[in-house]
Amino acid sequence: MNRIILLLIAILFFNYTSNAQNLKDIKKAAKKVTTESSSSKLTEDEVAKGLKEALTKGIEKGVKQLSKPDGYFKDLEIKILMPKEAKTVEEKLRALGQDKMVDDAIESMNRAAEDAATEAKDIFVNAIKELTLKDVMNILHGDDNAATKYLENQTRGQLTEKFKPVIKASLEKVGATKYWKTVFTTYNKIPLVKKVNPDLVSHVTKKAIDGLFKQIAKEEKEIRKNPAARVTDLLKKVFGS
Repeated sequence: MNRIILLLIAILFFNYTSNAQNLKDIKKAAKKVTTESSSSKLTEDEVAKGLKEALTKGIEKGVKQLSKPDGYFKDLEIKILMPKEAKTVEEKLRALGQDKMVDDAIESMNRAAEDAATEAKDIFVNAIKELTLKDVMNILHGDDNAATKYLENQTRGQLTEKFKPVIKASLEKVGATKYWKTVFTTYNKIPLVKKVNPDLVSHVTKKAIDGLFKQIAKEEKEIRKNPAARVTDLLKKVFGS
């Protein structure tokens, strides 16, 4: 019974269905499956596979938006900018006509975040597999961002640990380290300025993860307002039971 309820909440949260229905309908469906589960012909193996399929597709959809080109860079809500302590640096360099230098540094940070975003998938899958029935019901009846909060509480530490080395490698690959060094070396050579050189890897890692959860929260809110269904044959069988 628990696994079937888990499947329903996974489908609700990750929004990959095609027939629109409201949250009330989802709750009714959950209640129906709960009462009818004893007579279901589905095996535990089928339910487990259905859940795995639901999670995999949902996770892929969630990170795909951010990992594609401009996933971060052209989304003003999550675009990674210079850290607060570097605001003076950016303003001073732009005033000196060094817009391109600053713009290149900002773009390269976002490219690194996009490059690393896919690393979140496995961590999220593991977190959702650990959902208890209590967790599921709290999410189902919780706020618009209840699932996002659950995932953030369960995964932010793991994401930070896993993202850091990937972000570092991505920064090197896309040239961000070079642009960053150029920006702050140029600024620190200006007479009478206080030298500044924030931690590039930590800054991009934090902002990349912040953006990831903002994207998930946005999707979750939309799902709760307008859930839809697009299911595979296995999920149709599980959902239809």
